[in-house]
Amino acid sequence: MLETIGFLELNSIAKGVEAADMILKAADTRLLFAKAGCPGKYYILFTGEVAAVRSSLDAGMAVAEDHVVDSCVIPRVHPQVIEAISSATEPEEPGALGVMEFYSVTAAVYSADAAVKAAEVDLIDVRLGTGIGGKSFVILTGEVAAVRSAVDAGLHTENAEGLVVSHVVIPNPRKEIYESVM
Repeated sequence: MLETIGFLELNSIAKGVEAADMILKAADTRLLFAKAGCPGKYYILFTGEVAAVRSSLDAGMAVAEDHVVDSCVIPRVHPQVIEAISSATEPEEPGALGVMEFYSVTAAVYSADAAVKAAEVDLIDVRLGTGIGGKSFVILTGEVAAVRSAVDAGLHTENAEGLVVSHVVIPNPRKEIYESVM
């Protein structure tokens, strides 16, 4: 089970690779992914104990210098967040569909965590800025009221406010819509 995640977003691929290496060397952390994204950014997601993640993030940011776009540390992250970042997951029983879209990758991660902790919903996908112009989005499902509560919590988490592009809650989406987001 993941305790804490750290995330670092840079505007340089070369510095991103160097920062990822430093993150792993600085403390006992495990790399979940490090990859280039749009538009020419580099994303690093890693996990470990709270102190190790904070220490590793500090080391990565020191190497990256002025190439840091954003960063975050989320203690006690909900396990669904990592599953949905890693790959889209098909819900057991699709219900209402909620979509939150952000200008920032870290805003999407914070929002996904807040949403899934606020209501009984299933995260379908947390897409982090790859192939979509650097924007990110979160897709979740559940009962209509739960989806509305989760989306509201996700949009109003401190680290997402001001970074929202748009959001929707669709009470009874057609099955083709679910197929298209998988």
